[in-house]
Amino acid sequence: MLILATVDVNAWLVALVAVTSPRVAGSSPPLDGFMQSLFQYPPQRVPGTAVFLTSTPDTTPNALLHSLKHYKVLHEQNVFMTVEFRDVPYVEPDDRVMCAQLTNDCWRVVARYGFMETPDVGLALELCGPSGLQLEPMEVTYFLSREKIVPSLHAEGIALWRDKVFAAMARNAGDITDFFNIPTNRVVELGTRVQL
Repeated sequence: MLILATVDVNAWLVALVAVTSPRVAGSSPPLDGFMQSLFQYPPQRVPGTAVFLTSTPDTTPNALLHSLKHYKVLHEQNVFMTVEFRDVPYVEPDDRVMCAQLTNDCWRVVARYGFMETPDVGLALELCGPSGLQLEPMEVTYFLSREKIVPSLHAEGIALWRDKVFAAMARNAGDITDFFNIPTNRVVELGTRVQL
């Protein structure tokens, strides 16, 4: 049993490094440059607030790219939110959120939690009020990027069996909306396939 658990953890770590490699992260443009080019010829704006959850705060979320591609509109207010976990049990309330305005009613928010805390995205957004980010919770739509991990038959450096184990573990991972306490009726998931 211990050997099986070691194999699973080892496969997870090796594949996680591959998924978060510059090759995969580099497939999205830098957020600041993308926003500058987007507002040279701005798309139609629609009422409400869009919150794009992203693990890399300086990279354009895939959900935004897919949303613009398919809907061809941008919300009046857009928030690019990253949730970070620190190596401490609890984060001090003064350090909970970092909120900065980018341009044209677009914001970057980083919410920080300790490993003993339960993240709450809605509450973190409310804490941004003093920084100027005002939103009505019933007008917020959360856009999530759903990556479907698929093993690659031509992967370099990773054994195919590790790809398959990682893909199965990623498929069985918990739901992000429950983990981050996001209202499920306010979520739009846009997906992409990621080959290891």
